[in-house]
Order: sequence, then C-alpha cells, then structure tokens
Amino acid sequence: MFTKETYIKRREKLRKTVGSGLILLLGNEESPMNYTDNTYHFRQDSSFLYFFGINRPNLTGVLDCDSDEEWIFGNDFTVEDFVWMGAQPTIASQAFEVGVSKSGSENQLINTLKSDSKKKRKIHFLPPYRSENKIKLFEWLGVLPNEQQKSASVELIKAVINQRNYKTTEEVSQITKAVNISVDMHVLAMRMAKPGISEAQINAAVHNVAMASGGNTSFPVIATVNGQTLHNHFHGNTLKKDDLFLIDAGAEIGMGYCGDLSSTVPVSGRFTSKQRDIYNICLDSHNRAIEMLKPGVKFKDVHLKSASVIVEGLKDLGIMKGNVEDAVQNGAHALFFPCGLGHMMGLDVHDMEDLGESYVGYNGIAKSTQFGLKSLRLGRELEPGFVLTIEPGIYFIPELIDSWKATNHNSEYIDFNKLEEYRSFGGLRNEEDFLITETGNQLIGKQKPKSIEAVEAEWAKGL
Repeated sequence: MFTKETYIKRREKLRKTVGSGLILLLGNEESPMNYTDNTYHFRQDSSFLYFFGINRPNLTGVLDCDSDEEWIFGNDFTVEDFVWMGAQPTIASQAFEVGVSKSGSENQLINTLKSDSKKKRKIHFLPPYRSENKIKLFEWLGVLPNEQQKSASVELIKAVINQRNYKTTEEVSQITKAVNISVDMHVLAMRMAKPGISEAQINAAVHNVAMASGGNTSFPVIATVNGQTLHNHFHGNTLKKDDLFLIDAGAEIGMGYCGDLSSTVPVSGRFTSKQRDIYNICLDSHNRAIEMLKPGVKFKDVHLKSASVIVEGLKDLGIMKGNVEDAVQNGAHALFFPCGLGHMMGLDVHDMEDLGESYVGYNGIAKSTQFGLKSLRLGRELEPGFVLTIEPGIYFIPELIDSWKATNHNSEYIDFNKLEEYRSFGGLRNEEDFLITETGNQLIGKQKPKSIEAVEAEWAKGL
C-alpha cells in the first residue's frame, strides 16, 4: 500500500475532475469455483485499488463531489468469521489508513443511494465486468444489466483513465518489481525448455516463481509449442527437439501491479536456419518499434512501422512480394501479424480494458475495422508516464493461410506456394515493457534475454 497521502490526492483529483454528483466505485467480491466457500483467487477491482488501496472483498467506495465527503461501505466480519479467518481489521480502521474518515454497512450504502436518487442527483459508476456487480447496480440503482454499459458515466470513465494512464514514480517502482520477477520467470522457462519436458511442468515452474515472490501471475500463462495460436492456454504437449517453445507470462505483485513478457526459445538449444530467419525478422521489427517510442508519436504509426519491417523481411525470404507500403495499407501483413503491437499496462495487464479501448487506447477516436489493425489496443499519441508493451510476432496459422489462399486474398502481396514451406513453422514473439519518458523511452526492469545469442546461452545454462 502507498502512503495515505497518495490515495487522498488521487481521490481529491477525481472528485474535482468529475465536478458534481456521487461517485460509486465498486470493489470485487469473492467468486466461487464450484460452491460458495471454495473460491477462486481474489482480485480486487483495479480502480477501487487505485483510489482506496484496500485489498478486501465486498467493499464499495463513495465520493461526494459536491460536499467532498468520502465513505467506504461494507459489512464487518463477525466472530463466526474469525473462527475460519483469524482476527480481521474493521472497515473503519482500514478506511482510516487510506485517509477516509467515514464508513458504514451495506444497508447504509443502499439507503444513501436511495436518498440521493430521490433528490435526482447524478450517480456516476464505471461499466461493470462482473455479474455480481451488475446485480448490485440493478438492485441499488434500478439499471438493468444490459443497459449498464451505456448508462455508465463517461465523465467518470474519462477521469479515471486520465489519472491511471500516467504512472507516477512510485507506480513505476512497483511495476519494475513485477517486471523483474517476470524476467526471472522467463529465464527459468528458457532453461527448462528441453526435449521431454512438458508444457505443464514449465507452466507450474514459472507460476511458482510468481507465487513465491508473494504475488501471483498477472494472467493465465501461455506456455506452448504451438505459438501460432496467440492465446494458447493448453499445456498438454511434451517438448520435442525441433520445436519452438513460446512463453508469455507475467507476475503480479501484492499491490496489484503487473509485468507482461514474451519469449521464444528453440527446444534443441539452437535455432535452425529457418527459425533464425523468422526470429531475426521479428526481433528487427521489435527493436525498430522501440526506437520510435517517444512523446508525440502515435502508437498506431509505431505498429504500422513494425508491420512494414515484417513485410520487408518476409519479402527477402520470398514469402511476400510487391510494394511494402501497399501491402501494409491493404493489411496483407496481418496474415502473419494479426494482432496489435502492444497495449497499456499497470494495475491491469491490459490496463483499464474494462473501461473501453476507445477511451484508453484511442482517446475517444474510433478504431480501424480492418483485420489485424482492429486488434491494436493502443493507437493514440504517446505521452510521458505511459507504460506499455512492445510485442510484435510472426505467426503461421494454417487455418488462416487456407482461408486467404482459397479466395486469393492479398495474393498480389503473398506467394502462397512459397508459404507452404512454412506452413508448420508455428509462431514466435518477443515482448518487453516500456515507460514513455519526457525525451524518449525507458526499458522497465532488467534485461530479458532476447537476441539469438542470449537466448541460446540461457538455454545452455539449464543443461
């Protein structure tokens, strides 16, 4: 937890930005796996965590923009709860630690909301992403679940984004801790990626690194020999000599801040000639993107430059052809790079994605609908304080190749006959995390092995 003053200042700024009405910030509840008392790992709502810092279920924060009053509502644990949980602090004591002087029960919250609703006061809430909070908003405010997305307060959404988007020095320090643990996870995976080892064993090992640090993983680990499936959470394969192993994993520390890295390693310990060619094209795309990161540059332009480097490299191999600029303009690169170059990162691994990509990543400007480009989560002009990922990839997806080939889609830029030689290649990517500074960019955390020489050397340390 940060100092009391940090949370006080955050809430004060939010109240002043929104201007009037009541701000309702819902925390998360425990979520049962298969019966009430057997729950998933608890994760507090990130916006609640940002403004109140309390990692406890069943809390709601309320800020009155007109009177400057603040409350935390929830029901205290009872003696019967202590039998199972041990002694727990009161909500009032936890509220005091973050500078909130008023607290109350859930019934008191409901009465407060009813009273303010009768007075026709504006009650601001963020779009809910969990069903239990959708039910609460229906019961408390009478807003149907299917209407809550459009009824959410745009003023509040923008105000929250315009605070959380700009990471402070103390936040960057926490993100750095998460990234450093994430690097340790990846180094271990590189050393373990040997023939006969299972994806599940590596997944378990990197998960253990995150948990042993006192935190958890920031998202379900991707540990796969089928890197062409971008979000592959299946861990049932055993690594073989000629495989490429892709690991996409990050740590989340106790305060909720995240890391997000990707690595690709040859299971044999040495990249084959074909693997080396594709890996270096992707790495060149990665490094060229980093060179462009600075305030005032649109991230969409960085993405398009990264795509152009991939097209140039694949042209050299005879897989693509034609004018590079035209190929990118027509989305031909998306056969191999169908996702975005990166995304914001902070308390969420895809920061504030629950608040809407059009606001977070595009500052209210509509996204492209073109295949590939529509998956770019971040397109806006970069500013100091932004924390983001850089993660170009090259993927050979048989089903997508067959679909494009059957219709000759972008055939003027793709040599489908040559492409058949790479049909079973799989996929690869590298990913690192960066802070946009006043003059450029800064790698967050310690350096992850990413050159061919560094990856092969790390693999050898596991022998």
